[in-house]
Amino acid sequence: MKASIIKIGNSYGIRVPKSIIAQCGFEDEVEFSVRNNELIVKPVKSSRHNWEVSFKKMAAEGDDQLLDSESVSTEKDDERLRARQAQAHPCHGGTDSWSS
Repeated sequence: MKASIIKIGNSYGIRVPKSIIAQCGFEDEVEFSVRNNELIVKPVKSSRHNWEVSFKKMAAEGDDQLLDSESVSTEKDDERLRARQAQAHPCHGGTDSWSS
């Protein structure tokens, strides 16, 4: 298939048929590269593209366990946080800050 190069302001453009846009999975942006004097146009994928598929595969293979269990908040951590918040804001601790 041939296409004409058209002038758009200080740049140039190529009209791409809707069917090719759909077939290639192009959306709002594309990525250009040049290899051996050929223009390569690829769809821009989000950095989280296919994460859901990867997570399901990890779960199926039992590879979805926490590596550092100490980084998980515990009930004791939550109690300490509530105590600190109550000290910083006496009205949150159940006491009336207006009375002495």
